[in-house]
Amino acid sequence: MTMTEAYKVQLKDVFEGPMDLLVHLVKKNDVDIYDIPIAIIVEQYLGYMEIMEELSLEVSGDFLVMAASLMHIKSRMLIPAEQDNDEETEDPRMEIVRPLEEFLRIRNAADKLSGLSLLDRDIFCRPATEEMTDMAKDLRSLRPVGLFELIDAFQRIAKGISKEHLVDITKEMISVKQKISELMEILDEKKDITFQELFIGEHSREMLIITFLAVLEMIRLNLIRVMQHADSGIIRIYGG
Repeated sequence: MTMTEAYKVQLKDVFEGPMDLLVHLVKKNDVDIYDIPIAIIVEQYLGYMEIMEELSLEVSGDFLVMAASLMHIKSRMLIPAEQDNDEETEDPRMEIVRPLEEFLRIRNAADKLSGLSLLDRDIFCRPATEEMTDMAKDLRSLRPVGLFELIDAFQRIAKGISKEHLVDITKEMISVKQKISELMEILDEKKDITFQELFIGEHSREMLIITFLAVLEMIRLNLIRVMQHADSGIIRIYGG
């Protein structure tokens, strides 16, 4: 049993669910929720499930239910619609559009509430210095990063390492917990670090995955915050 097989991250404990993945795919493909290219979305959805399995992420049954629903809709789309003279057959995609609409409504409302200023959060007891003003501007340019955006970033890093360098290291493989300790030491020395910098020096697929799992576990334990700059798109890790 490998290190990653022995260490499972429970998505349901802190991360996003199947609806979040569906929203991510809709945004990633820049499509209208009322005109979802179901074949493309199904293929990509199943692709993410394969990636999550490879990363040893504990996928809940809800993901499997959503996958089955999407495949059912896809199969219905392939069957020629039989239309009555008086009534048109409903688009099979509405089966997912309705819950998606409701999910987006709730999530947008939650985002607006979380964006409201809390009492004293943005109030300083003394005149703001230039450094404090710059810090406030920097914070406003940051936004939280979701699980599937992190998976995308991880995939780009993994693909960026040449296959010749993705070799097994002969030294003893460290555990996820040991990697967390290493990353905490780095964050103790630095205020923050880019997501990409976390993987510098890792040249095996196993170690790339262990580092990624360590990041997810640190998020779950509220040891770090993962944010993305709205302008540059750079993902940064901040100590909790």
